[in-house]
Amino acid sequence: MTGRVAMISEHASPLAVLGGEDAGGQNVYVDEVSRGLATMGYAVDVFTRRDDPGLPETVELAPGVRVVHVTAGPATALKKDHFWPHMPEFRDECLRFCERTGTTYSLVHANFWMSGWVACELGPVFGVPVVQIFHALGEVKRRHQGEADTSPADRIDVERRIVREATLIISQCPAEQEELVDLYGADPGKIVVVPSAVNTAVFRPVDRTEARQALGWPADEPTLLYVGRVLPRKGIDNLIRALPLLRGLLPAAFRLVVVGGETADAALEREPEIRRLAGLADELGARGLVHFEGHRRSGDLHRYYSAADVFVSTPWYEPYGLTPLEAMACGTPAVVSAVGGMKLTVADGETGFHVSPNDPAQLADRLATLLTDPPLRARFARAARVRVETQFTWSHVVRKVAALYSGLLAAPGRARNAPRRAA
Repeated sequence: MTGRVAMISEHASPLAVLGGEDAGGQNVYVDEVSRGLATMGYAVDVFTRRDDPGLPETVELAPGVRVVHVTAGPATALKKDHFWPHMPEFRDECLRFCERTGTTYSLVHANFWMSGWVACELGPVFGVPVVQIFHALGEVKRRHQGEADTSPADRIDVERRIVREATLIISQCPAEQEELVDLYGADPGKIVVVPSAVNTAVFRPVDRTEARQALGWPADEPTLLYVGRVLPRKGIDNLIRALPLLRGLLPAAFRLVVVGGETADAALEREPEIRRLAGLADELGARGLVHFEGHRRSGDLHRYYSAADVFVSTPWYEPYGLTPLEAMACGTPAVVSAVGGMKLTVADGETGFHVSPNDPAQLADRLATLLTDPPLRARFARAARVRVETQFTWSHVVRKVAALYSGLLAAPGRARNAPRRAA
């Protein structure tokens, strides 16, 4: 059984350029899952907030998938934490779109907590099931970030409502499933773990020598790679603190390449966090070991992953984390913090290593193990690609999501009401 799905993603449009402060894994999820569902017979409308007055109301993303730009607040870029006051308008505009176009839906699939609120408002009006995936949880974020958490004050209460009212909750990893039960009192019976994935046609191994030539990297210098947003919680400072320790464990020169940021040239004068990290490297006498590459298009990243000897990411808070999977898909071992989804995706001692966050000594030791043992590194690299191909492709995700939809849509007695104005 198929139908039309309202995919709600208020801040993460599948049309967005990846790598910005509020653009990342959720954009990829919405893009890949929507496209995949369309190939299985579903029609998908992705509702996302209009951030440019020149955008058309609808844009065809792929056959069977359209992006619907919803006017909610000013038609300009906003940080996602500033969206919350505009969500009632977002809800109302979604309803107006449905009434004006005569569009009905079989199911609502919400991404993130604000979209979840919209879905809980729309689901009863449409008379359809609500599927929720959080991508990150406010209670966990608050515990890790404390006063640095800029989330709206209502976030956790809204998340608790969603946990109660959603028909089904998709969790990206067992750690998140446990958090939903322990911190939010979620019913374990309506949580299903469906790990997110990578596109193995985009993220694929490239000959290391060719990749380094294309990037202008030294042919033989051992190279560590970080790819992702440049934010304090990503723990890049932990990588930099490990470099002087690693220098004492290696017989040859090496370097760390950091790919990410808001600008293509990693302009220090325009990027405070990169400026802070560069200052830390100076203090530690490691500035010459760190190369900030700036933002790069997702279509170019497979060369970076393939050119590196080891991918490394040690955030102290990470709900899931797609970049280790991208690296593994390119045949590169990953050393990661044992947090969030990375505990699931990276097999410790098989495709890379787990380390504790904020432990530069342990990180340096694990990196040295890989950089000084080429056979081990090669074995991890082969296993990494196989692990992704067999467990973490988007076709796996879409099949599981479609099966969940089928179960919900086939449930006896489910209402199928046309849209009507909420009371």
